[in-house]
Amino acid sequence: MTVVRVAVVGNLSLDLVDGGPPRVGGPPFYAARALAALGTPALVRAKCADADRPRLLPPLEELGLHVEWRPGANTATYAFSYDGDRRAMEVRELGSPWSAEDVAGLEAEWVHVGALFRGEFPAETLAALTDSGARLSFDGQGLVRPARPGALILEPEPECSFLRHVSVLKLSEEEALALVGRLDERLLSGIGVPEVIVTLGSRGCLLVAQGRLVHVPADPLDVDPTGAGDAFAAVYLVGRSRGQAPLPAAERATQVVHDLLASRR
Repeated sequence: MTVVRVAVVGNLSLDLVDGGPPRVGGPPFYAARALAALGTPALVRAKCADADRPRLLPPLEELGLHVEWRPGANTATYAFSYDGDRRAMEVRELGSPWSAEDVAGLEAEWVHVGALFRGEFPAETLAALTDSGARLSFDGQGLVRPARPGALILEPEPECSFLRHVSVLKLSEEEALALVGRLDERLLSGIGVPEVIVTLGSRGCLLVAQGRLVHVPADPLDVDPTGAGDAFAAVYLVGRSRGQAPLPAAERATQVVHDLLASRR
């Protein structure tokens, strides 16, 4: 199999936003939309229950990227409501965990691991990806979202040694606060991942690399921000895969995501 620069793995989801009808969501879909907007060739390996495949897979395939599907026992289902950038969320159903077999044969220089809950990507699954030579970006949802249905209450993962496999950690502001208490250079560096990004909704991001915290600003937007973090992670990895340093990659990702959000108005 040809080695691609960027790949995304994760569960597709059924998203219920502000009482609207079910729509496709999940890290693979939103990351793929950003990659397609950039015209970047990429591999997307996604999972959902077979019964939901006819509803969820075609919108992903229509984006024109190379898509591989894996069957899951369940389909992740979430209900959202927004007040500006603030989100209330209910977990209706968890998606299926990913095993080392689920990621076997995936050949990429960089892989964004779109985790939705704690334990979804065990250490052995991440190790299988890095053993193939990939550098990993990991979604912080997989550090602070407990694996249970109901109203989402963030609870940090007590055992984070699996982060040794991760090169980039992407956190939302809420997830960062739940994990380390405050947006502090020392605390974020202390997580032990070389590059930590805290997305601030439509307000830009914080980047921590080499022990230094930098704010990358953006003009606030009053739009539905669903999927903005996944889009940011994908665009950031495109930059890093092309040899950009962390700060230029974060600046580019911030601008691209801002433009994508602005197009929703």
